[in-house]
Amino acid sequence: MSVQRVMGTETEYAVSAPATQPYEPVRLSFAVVGAAADPRTAHVRWDYGREDPVNDARTGRFPRTQARSDMLTDEFIGGLDSASARALVDGSQRDIANAPAFNGARIYVDHAHPEYSAPETLGPFAAVRYDRAGDALMLAAARRASRQRDQDIVLHRNNVDGKGASWGSHENYLMLRNVPFEQVAQLMTAHFVSRQIYTGSGRVGLGERSETAGYQLSQRADYIHAAVGLQTTFDRPIINTRDEPHAGRRYRRLHVIVGDANRMDVPEALRLGTTSLLLWALEQADDRGMDPSALLAKIRLADPVTALHTVSHDLSLSAMLALADGQTTTAWQLQTILLSFVYEAGARAYDTDSRGEPLWPDVETTRIIAMWKQALADTAALRHSDERQRMAMADEASRLEWLLKWQLLERLRLRLSCSWSDPRIAALDLRLAALDPAISPWGKLSSRVVRFDGPAQLQHAETNPPDDTRAWLRGQLLRRYGEQVMSLSWSRITVRDPGSPGGALSVDMSDPYRYTAALCADGFADEVGGSGGAADGFGAERGRKTAASVLVNIMHSR
Repeated sequence: MSVQRVMGTETEYAVSAPATQPYEPVRLSFAVVGAAADPRTAHVRWDYGREDPVNDARTGRFPRTQARSDMLTDEFIGGLDSASARALVDGSQRDIANAPAFNGARIYVDHAHPEYSAPETLGPFAAVRYDRAGDALMLAAARRASRQRDQDIVLHRNNVDGKGASWGSHENYLMLRNVPFEQVAQLMTAHFVSRQIYTGSGRVGLGERSETAGYQLSQRADYIHAAVGLQTTFDRPIINTRDEPHAGRRYRRLHVIVGDANRMDVPEALRLGTTSLLLWALEQADDRGMDPSALLAKIRLADPVTALHTVSHDLSLSAMLALADGQTTTAWQLQTILLSFVYEAGARAYDTDSRGEPLWPDVETTRIIAMWKQALADTAALRHSDERQRMAMADEASRLEWLLKWQLLERLRLRLSCSWSDPRIAALDLRLAALDPAISPWGKLSSRVVRFDGPAQLQHAETNPPDDTRAWLRGQLLRRYGEQVMSLSWSRITVRDPGSPGGALSVDMSDPYRYTAALCADGFADEVGGSGGAADGFGAERGRKTAASVLVNIMHSR
């Protein structure tokens, strides 16, 4: 294996109507999701039957009767109990709590936010591309909803309101279940605490309610209060234990809730790529004769939550963190140790060249390794610089989001001769997170930051699913036979089929590597007339396929 594994992102967007006071975020969220729905697929329901949000990786299933309602995301609307959700919307609106997208993504109402869950991708660079496609889809939906309601609806890609509320930008990684979860938790704790030095998106204010004036690396850190836990909306943990792989028992999904909603490509690719590489090293350890226990003992933090907050608040990148063995370290030093662990696994798995560099198996792995090393070089330079020197670091700021934002805000602060508590500084911080380029200056920064994809690649990702995961089949069925799709989830799809008992055909898509373009495209062969057929969705013309016949062909060909 390599950096390439099934992974994906989930982004919750702040939603507001600044010109309307008061406004209800939940109603605005429904408006945005409704506007995102295509008329051909607005009827498609999300299939919650296989979701299992209270299955804990440590202890097994947590009793539902003891779970808070916002943990039961397999009910009508994630985060809202059914009675409350139905009180908010009438029957005609319930169908648009979920809007499946033609690119294989899911757009839906989660808590009081519209959310974009990207399709499954193989590797960090595709994951970033489809996350950026989500921004474009959500902005377009917000604009349509604004016109429909004659009300300006604004979306922000951030994680905090500075007044005590936080919402997520989650990462998901499919990994082998045979790795002991305790090892995963210990390794990832050190990584998530320390990776902030190059993945943080920057935030004005310290503390959940910005109780203290200042600037910090991460938006999310101050809202994390537990080391390990099943919950995601209260007492948020560094390590989330939800064991819901959507891929059968061979795999575990590592569900990460501690990251920021990056707007720059490099830090987002790094948080995805470095995490994937560390998981790969754990998966390889036994086969390569490596014992992770010595490493895990060496990097075990005495108080992970305090360390997380300390790293985020420390712009010097030099704060000392207490280790469980009585020693101390820094976030930068932890990252060098973690990179060395990956290097050792890579050398054992693939041998090395004449310089001692592992012969990495693919371009993406080589690229992430180079970016990781560059991030450590960038942060090392920052550790040895003063504020005047930092203001001039254009190259480093093109890769480090928190640094670029700090430079912009610090220039404004100096020009205004004000403190970090000045509301004008907070206002610029907020505008930077707005999706609409008419509000945010972020678009003007594009020439100053590293970008991976051009407009054509991003536009393609808005309307086409990845071709190397099961998202391909999900997206193609929606595009070509949307009228016939009844329900879907990450691991199952149900279509109308008069020839089947109950008039429906369901297909198990638990294997995320199976339903790709290469393996399934022949199932669509000999289509007549394109997308879906006559008014009833099945068509009377001889030779025209249906969604059910396509699925039968695919299943029979395997």
